[in-house]
Order: sequence, then C-alpha cells, then structure tokens
Amino acid sequence: MNTEHAAYQIANELGGLELLNAHYHKQNFSRHTHEGYTVGVIETGAQRFYRTGGNHVAPKHSIILVNADEVHNGCSATEDGWSYRAMYPVPAQFANINKELASNRGAPYFPNPVVYDPQLAELLRLTFTTLDTSDNRLLRESLVYSSLTQLMARHGRNYPCEHLGANAKPALALVKSFIDDHPAADISLEDLATLAGLSPYYLLKQFQHYYGLPPHAYQIQARVRLAKAKIKQGTRLLDVALDCGFHDQSHLNRHFKKTVGVTPGQFAKEIGRNFIQA
Repeated sequence: MNTEHAAYQIANELGGLELLNAHYHKQNFSRHTHEGYTVGVIETGAQRFYRTGGNHVAPKHSIILVNADEVHNGCSATEDGWSYRAMYPVPAQFANINKELASNRGAPYFPNPVVYDPQLAELLRLTFTTLDTSDNRLLRESLVYSSLTQLMARHGRNYPCEHLGANAKPALALVKSFIDDHPAADISLEDLATLAGLSPYYLLKQFQHYYGLPPHAYQIQARVRLAKAKIKQGTRLLDVALDCGFHDQSHLNRHFKKTVGVTPGQFAKEIGRNFIQA
C-alpha cells in the first residue's frame, strides 16, 4: 500500500489530547520537536527515526517514545512505508496523572526510544479504538489514565540531570524564552547574541548543544506551534502564515508538513471534522 493518509483528532480527555492515525510511504519528517510527548504504536511496516543522539528502528507492534521538546525525525524503514497510532500528551497532562505516583513525581522521562511491551501496546490500541468509537466518558477516561499510568510506571524515569537544556546558561535560556514568546519576530543572530551578551558564534554553538537545534531551526518549530494554535482557533490559513512569520502560505505548508505530517489545510479540516466530544 503506497498511499498516504494522516488524520488528526483532539479528545477532550486531559483537557485536550492530540491523536494521530497515519500511514506514510514517502513522508520524511525533518528534525523537529513537539511540545508534547510522542507515544505511538507501530501497526504495519517499520519506522526509522533519530532520537537521543542516535538512529533507531521501530518494527511492527513496538512502541515509540519521544520526550517533550526532544529533537527527532522519522521516515519509513521498509519499502512499503509504515502506519501507526499515536498520542501527544504534554508534560502538564502527565504530571497531573502522576500526582499519586510516589516513585516518580512530575512529568516522566522515557530513556528508551523503542520498547517492546505487548501488553501495553494492546492497551494503547484499545485506548485509541475507544477514543475513536465510544462516547462513554468513564470508559474513555479510564483507558487514557490506565495506559499513561502504566507507561510511566513501566518505562518512565526521572529526568536525568544532563537532560538537554536542564543546565543551560541563563543567557541561552533568555534567548530560548524570547523565541518561544515571539516566534514571528524577524530577529537576527546578531540581535539574539546582543540580547544574550554573547558572541554570535558562541550563541549558535551553545544553543544547539543545549537545545538540540540551532536558533533558526528552533524558531521554525516555535512558528509551527503557533500556527497549530491559530488553526485550532479558526484563523484563515493565509493569515496564519503571515501572523506566524512565514513568507507565504507555501512556506508555511512546507515546514508544517515536515513537522506535523499533514498540511495546514488537512490539519484544519481534520480538527474541524474530527473533534472528539467526550
């Protein structure tokens, strides 16, 4: 099967849980980040991806785990592509679930990019199917909480002290915060260096060391995140592109698809058509 499709949905559970059901053949995700974790089950084929400084292959029935704000990419590891179901809980959602777990408070860290856990994979599949087909709030919420709690208990750890950005110098954190708060700003490396009180070369080198992407690539990710938020609010796509600092709609489309896996138009259509009422 060489066709591609990707359907985004948002479930009301946990205040809005993003879901993806996709089959890709030629899709090639650029190195990017998400504000949420990626928790995915490979249904067919195999996915090759970069995470935690190395390349990994996730075969059928395995679980992919990417931590929030962790740089990763993705492509097919087979000629026929790959399909998967995934959810993207943000750290605050994990932390809310994790309040009662005495052994691992707060948002978890998943050290292994690929895990083989048939029982948990089956529970995740059941959760995805139930969110697709059932309007029973008690059942839906019970499965979401159970699957994420088991995931944390069986495969989660506390964040290591060397976690990217955990010990970043205040000057670098200031630059990151500026890009997060003003993703559409037309700012130069010289401007950011002046803000941080560093040389442009040192800022470029150290920012990538601590955050996994150089400032210009990190800015693109911040712009894509802003674009997603504006699309969810119903903003026109042309206005989204211009408001988020992209040259035009084509520029937005290219970066959005390389990060999210669908075009902004597809994302807007799926969000409008498939918002899941709990």
